[in-house]
Amino acid sequence: MPDSQRGKLKIYMGYAAGVGKTYQMLEEAHSLKSKGVDLVVGYFEPHGRKDTIALIQGLEVIPRKKVEYRGTAFEEMDAEAIVARHPQVCAVDEFPHTNVPGSARTKRWEDVEVLLDAGIDVLTTMNIQHLESLNDQVWHITGIRVRETIPDWVLQQASDVVMIDLTPRALLHRLQRGVVYSSDKAQRAMQNFFRESTLVALRELALRETAHEVEQRSEGEAVPAKIGAAPGEARHKILVLVTEDPKTAMAIRRAKRVGDFLGAECFAVAVRRLGDLNGLPEAEREAIERHLNFARNLHIETRIIEGIATAEAVVDFARRNQITQIFVARPKERAWPVPLLLRDLVQKIVYRAKEMQIVIVADRGPQSG
Repeated sequence: MPDSQRGKLKIYMGYAAGVGKTYQMLEEAHSLKSKGVDLVVGYFEPHGRKDTIALIQGLEVIPRKKVEYRGTAFEEMDAEAIVARHPQVCAVDEFPHTNVPGSARTKRWEDVEVLLDAGIDVLTTMNIQHLESLNDQVWHITGIRVRETIPDWVLQQASDVVMIDLTPRALLHRLQRGVVYSSDKAQRAMQNFFRESTLVALRELALRETAHEVEQRSEGEAVPAKIGAAPGEARHKILVLVTEDPKTAMAIRRAKRVGDFLGAECFAVAVRRLGDLNGLPEAEREAIERHLNFARNLHIETRIIEGIATAEAVVDFARRNQITQIFVARPKERAWPVPLLLRDLVQKIVYRAKEMQIVIVADRGPQSG
C-alpha cells in the first residue's frame, strides 16, 4: 500500500508499568471521539486499575478473538474484525505482547501492521525495555532478559512517539498505594524489578532513547541549523509550557535536565491573550511569575507570547524556533468524566506538534498505564 494510504502509528512510551501510558492513550481516544473521529478500542488490558478502567467507558470496544491452546481458551486482539469494522483510529494496548500459539500472527505489533496496512491509524503503548536494540542494556540494568521485543524499525516508522514521564519515587508511591498492582504483587515488584535504582536507570534510558529518536527524525528534515552551530552539531531545542499549575516547576526541572544532557537550547514559554500578565487574578499572575523566575534562575530563556488559543500559540512558536521537544505538565486529576476543555490542551499540543517529541510530565496522581 502507498505510504499516503497507510495508517499512522502513535506510540505512548514509558519506562515501567504504571507511569500513565494507557491513561494518556485513552484520554486521546476520548478527545478524538469528541471531535467526530470514528474510533474503536482494539485491545485494552485493565490490570485492575480503576482510574484507567473508567476511561474505557463510552468507547466502542471490538470483542476479542478466542484462541484455544492446550485445552484452555485465551483471548487475543481480533485484527481481522477491526479491519472489517474499518474505523479511522484504533487504540491498542500492550504493543509488545506475544500472542498465544495458534494465533494468525506471533506478535501484537504484527497485528498492528495489518491495521496500518489497511489504512487505519493506531494509538498504542509500550515500555522502553521492549525495544530490541536495548535488550542487552536492559538485562544489565535489571538482571532480567526481556523476551517480548519489538524491532527498532517498527518504532522508527511511527509518526509520533510520546514519552510519558514520571519520577521513580512518584511511581513507587503509586505502587505502594495499590494503584498499579494489588498489595501483595506490589510488594514482590518492589523487591525485584521496581527497585528505585533500577527505575532511575530505565528512566534515563527512556529519556535518552526518545532524544535519539528526535535527533534521527530531525536529521531527515530540512530544519535550519542554529546560527553559530558547529558543523554536525545536534539541533535540539526544548520548549517547556509555563502555566500557573504547580507541576510547571517539575516540568521546568526535567526540561532543564534533558537540555543539559543534550546540550540543547531551552525556552520557558507562557501564553497570554494580550502578551503580558496584566489583568490576571493575583494568585495566577504570581504563580506564573514565580515559574518564569525559576526558569531564569536555571538559565532558561523565558518568553510571554500573545495568543488566544494556547496550544496553537505554543506550536506556532515552536515551529518558528525549530523546537524539537515540548515539555508539558499533565493536567491535575479530576473526577470522571473530565470536561473536554481540561483534557484538550495537552491533546491539542500532541495533535498539532506531530513533528516534535512531546514529553508529558506527570506527578504522583492515580493515573496508570
